[in-house]
This record gives sequence, structure tokens and C-alpha cells, in this order.
Amino acid sequence: MSSKKVIISAIFATASIYAFAQSSTNSPYTRFGFGDLSDQVFTSNAAMGGVGNALRSSRHINTMNPASYTSVDSLSFMFDIGFSMKSSNYKEGNIRSNARNSSFDYLAMQFRLHPRIGMVIGFTPFSTVGYNFSTSDYASNSNSVSVTNTYFGDGGTNVVFAGLGLKILDNLSIGGNIGYLYGKHEYTTTATLSNGGDYTINFRNLKVKSYKLDLGLQYTQPINKDNNITLGLTYGLGHNLNSTESIGTQVTDGNTYTSTTSNTFYDGYGIPSTYGIGLSYQHKNKLTVCVDYTMQEWSKVNLSNKAGMYNNRNKIAAGLEYTPNRIGRKFLQRISYRAGVYYNTPYIKIPDNSEATSYSDGAREIGIGAGFGFPLSLFQRKTMLSITGQYINLSPSNNNLMSENRFVLKIGLTLNEPWFMKWRVN
Repeated sequence: MSSKKVIISAIFATASIYAFAQSSTNSPYTRFGFGDLSDQVFTSNAAMGGVGNALRSSRHINTMNPASYTSVDSLSFMFDIGFSMKSSNYKEGNIRSNARNSSFDYLAMQFRLHPRIGMVIGFTPFSTVGYNFSTSDYASNSNSVSVTNTYFGDGGTNVVFAGLGLKILDNLSIGGNIGYLYGKHEYTTTATLSNGGDYTINFRNLKVKSYKLDLGLQYTQPINKDNNITLGLTYGLGHNLNSTESIGTQVTDGNTYTSTTSNTFYDGYGIPSTYGIGLSYQHKNKLTVCVDYTMQEWSKVNLSNKAGMYNNRNKIAAGLEYTPNRIGRKFLQRISYRAGVYYNTPYIKIPDNSEATSYSDGAREIGIGAGFGFPLSLFQRKTMLSITGQYINLSPSNNNLMSENRFVLKIGLTLNEPWFMKWRVN
């Protein structure tokens, strides 16, 4: 095995370990719904506002629309890996707090099976759950004894998938991803009294083992020899998930545990049908401008066998990438400069009181991103290091809820090697 293959195998192994060892978020909003959704956005896409429905590139893997897989060079093998570091600032009334997290974002490889067929195999998170906070108040009918509720959540769901892109005509491609969606969410609420004694733990554990299917289409219309426009359409199949949910209460003195209630429910969760449309404009090999709109029908999905617990999620995104001269002699000319913005409406509903008799919408999300793609001499000149910085603001519709400002640094490495060309030469 060549040294390059040894290095790539080591990256795969390291990333797999890292993926299961890290908590990728620390947001109280992930207590509700399915957690924080990832949208399968890679580092280069994130810098452009998370666009991807109409994006076609021979230098990056775009799993947001599997029809884009046909854009890979016929002699290339691409390998893409990404990580994130996050710093979040929370504010609720006069209370402020901070949290820092790091995470493994994705792993994918792309190659051609046929001059008209491209394939991708990869791993991406679907959603993440992570929070740990406490609230205190006096016990009912008491002005001296207080109750502290500690809320803790951890886990997430991931997708291992394989996808094919087929070029039907020279300017028309279709594609699909089929994946295995799996993972677990763990939620606990612990109530302790200030005067000691037993404390109560309410727990809820969710396990998911199901499938995920996504389809895509891209049509490119040349304007002239230097300019073209691409239309992209995507569809994600919504369905009930094969899931198991355990809900119960334990009472403990710290040494022994007594389960007072425990119930198990099956197939009470689902994922929504997703519809996306995008338009991109490309000038030569220099400038790409994209706009996207995506809608997820969460309002038709059950949460713990209950209907009406979600809102539809709408996302609007726009971004651009500019590379002065990909084969220029000066390093600054070969750098790709990226920028973008996006807006998300909330899909979760948050109970206004402990009895959950009324609900408020979650936080709307606005993100601004910018980044660079640096061509490297590592292995060979088509290797690219992508660095993206994002500012994300989460603003609740109810002023009594928490706001969040998030700063994210994403790092992605794309290895684009002419492996198939080597085999022909040898």
C-alpha cells in the first residue's frame, strides 16, 4: 500500500474515533424536537451560506444534491473531511453564559464509475443534542426549601450513505443518496431539594435505526462560451422512523435507585419531506453565484407520537465563490474567496409552562459566513484546505426565551488526486 493510502486510511480511523468522542453542541434549544439539524453542509458550502442545490464543482464534494456527483473529473478520486470549533454566548434576561465545543462534521469520498456516473460514499451528522443547565425555585407551599432542576441532554443521529449521480444528457444530471440513519438521544431532568433527602430523575431515551433517501436533479444551460446557469432541484423522502423511546422516573438517595415508572413507545418519531430549489450562475472558472430555497415539512411529523409539535422549516441562502486564476503563478490568484448568508425559520415549538398548555416558536436563525480555499502542495496541487468563519444569531420569538450568538470556525481538507491516471500510466 502506498504512503498516500496509508495516510488516508489513518485519517479515516482518526475521524471515526473523533466523531464518537466529541459533543458537538451545547445549546438548550436542542432539548426540544430532534435537536440541532446539520443540513449536510460541508466547509466550502458553509462559507457560501450553506447553498448546494444548484452547485456543481469538480473540486469539492456536494452531498446536498447528488446530481452534482457527475461533475467530478473522470480521472480523479476526491476525499473530503471536516471539523468545527464553536464558541457560543447565551443571554436570558440578565443572565449570561458561554460554552465552547468542537466536533467532527463529515467524511466523504467521490469517484467515477463510468464517464456518465459519479459515486459518493460518506458519513454526516443528521442532528445533535447537547445541553447542561440548571434552574432553581422555591418548592410549592414553602419559602425556605428550594428545588433545583438540572437538565442534561446528549447524543445525536448520523447518516452513513452511498450516492450515485447519472448524466442523462450533457447538461442534465440526476442522482440519489440512500443512507442508514441511526443514533440515540438521552434526556434527563434531576430534581434536588435544598434540605437534602432523595432526589428524582425523569429520563427519556430515544434510539433510531432507519433509512434516509434523497433525490436530486441539475440542469445546466449555457449562455455563451464563458457563462452558464444551473437549475437544481432536490427532494428528501419523509417517513416514520424505526425508533424506540423509553420514558421513566427514578428516585434515588445517591446509592440505590428505584424505578417508579417506565414506559416504552415504538415508531413515534419521523423525518420530514424536504423540497429544495436552487439557481447558480458561473462565469468561466472564476465566479460562481448561488441562491437556494429549502422547505422541510416538519408540521406533518410526529414528536413522541404527538402531532402538531413542529413548524415547517424554511431556509433561504445565497453565496458566491471567486477564484482569480486557478492556474495563476501567484498564490493569491489561486485562492478561492467565498462569502454567503442564510436565514432559517424555527421548526421546534417550546412549551411556555411546565404543563405544556401553550407553546412558542423556537429561535429564528441568521448566519453570515466567509472563508478561503487554499491550494496546497500536499500530495499534489489540487489538494485544498478550506477555512470558514461563521457568525450565527438565534433570536426567539418570545422575549422571555434565551438568545444565542454563535461563532464557528470550520476546517475542511479536500484531497483531489489523479489515482486513475496513475493506473493508466503504470
